[in-house]
Amino acid sequence: MIVENVSRPGPSESMPRLLEMRGMDKAFPGVKALDGVNLAVEAGTIHALMGENGAGKSTLMKCLFGIYKADAGEILVNGRPVSFSGPKDAMEGGVSMVHQELNQVLKRSVMENIWLGRFPKRFGFVSHKMMRDSTAAIFDELDIDVNPRALVGNLSVSQRQMVEIAKAVSYNTKILVLDEPTSSLTNEEVEHLFRIIGKLRSGGVGIVYISHRMEEILKISDEVTIMRDGRWIGTEPASGLTVDKIINMMVGRDLTHRFPPKTNAPGEELMAVRGLSGMYAPTCRDISFTLRRGEILGVAGLVGSRRTELLETIFGIARHSKGSIVKNGRPINNKNSSDAIRNGFAMLTEERRATGIFAGLDVMFNSVIANINSYKRYGFLSGHRMHGDTKWVIDSLKVKTPSQRTHIRNLSGGNQQKVIIGRWLLTKPDVLLLDEPTRGIDVGAKAEIYQLIINLAAEGKGIIVVSSEMPELLGISDRIMVMSDGRVAGMLDIADATQEEIMRLAAKYV
Repeated sequence: MIVENVSRPGPSESMPRLLEMRGMDKAFPGVKALDGVNLAVEAGTIHALMGENGAGKSTLMKCLFGIYKADAGEILVNGRPVSFSGPKDAMEGGVSMVHQELNQVLKRSVMENIWLGRFPKRFGFVSHKMMRDSTAAIFDELDIDVNPRALVGNLSVSQRQMVEIAKAVSYNTKILVLDEPTSSLTNEEVEHLFRIIGKLRSGGVGIVYISHRMEEILKISDEVTIMRDGRWIGTEPASGLTVDKIINMMVGRDLTHRFPPKTNAPGEELMAVRGLSGMYAPTCRDISFTLRRGEILGVAGLVGSRRTELLETIFGIARHSKGSIVKNGRPINNKNSSDAIRNGFAMLTEERRATGIFAGLDVMFNSVIANINSYKRYGFLSGHRMHGDTKWVIDSLKVKTPSQRTHIRNLSGGNQQKVIIGRWLLTKPDVLLLDEPTRGIDVGAKAEIYQLIINLAAEGKGIIVVSSEMPELLGISDRIMVMSDGRVAGMLDIADATQEEIMRLAAKYV
């Protein structure tokens, strides 16, 4: 990686640190989100910020960025105290943040998104030529291959992230916060991102890098700060850390076994998919496999292998042109998601925030919505029963929330995922389709999700897990089906599966 070859300047005795956050406190109703947290970032370094979901990382950065006002503490940039009134004030002060959930105007062009609110003018009129030329100059500097006139909504996630980084550069930023920047990127896109980060670091920018991918953190970071339960646990040079040590500092205990012991025992056939093909290209083609009761079937493949399309076709979100699904010996025709729910299917979608949660509504609504018809009596909803089922979701899945009325967007990613899983369990499904169930959640929450999946399989449910993390598939699956360009490239028993064999099959039809 180019990042590895960039010289790493050390702290200067005479120069003030680029960023210091001292004794940061922030409380919300029922939650102490930050408790005396410290963070120091040197110019021209990458400083990783790590912790479980709910540890306070995002809250700390939102205090820096002016989204939240801290209850106590001090923020210094280049040795001078600052208190930003909001994101625009922060960006004009040299502090930028690229959020995990990108906030962009999708129906406007790339260059308009970059210069929004400060369009260059000539003779009192907006100059599109100046805007285009300025955008192109920044793209050339960062080696970004995107048309400044393109609509942002037509770009890939990777390209949209590059646009946000370019926007930060246009503000002459000195402190750049990247929140889970690689969670939805391919390996090639990650490498490109790292090259851009390397250029920024060599130019003296201080980068705060938030990620749950520990191997990635150890490769590119200079220092690592770890938080737990809203508190600062420690800051250490990345060169002296290991994955096991980071996990121990994050969760306060050793996770010797990242994957729980398997207690499920696959039994008789539960479902058979035969020659299934989606109706509209690009989609899955001629897919056949079986799923047994109590089985966890992993689905591997490269980006573009149509794994998500397969789950959507089974669940009735996408229509199929041919093929059949048989469950419990009976033909199933899921024309839509309502049919799928009635037929005993549940689907956890890949994009939790976009298609999973109702962000502006509370935990109760998010828990009961898929099962809403069961609460109706004489045309009215039973609040008592909804409260009881929500309590079951919170208690049985150990959801950390101040109350049932808390907006789900205020929960950590792992707790949001638990609520969505609980929502589907209330529908009493036989088959669970889980698309990237641990994306964007921390190692502790991952272990809880893995245990939940194994427990559900042990109860006799059939579970299909799509994941881009091969260690995850190898750790929890009973068999792994590998897809390549929309087709089944191979089926592996877990005893015979290796990362090398999975990758070989994944490239079979590419």
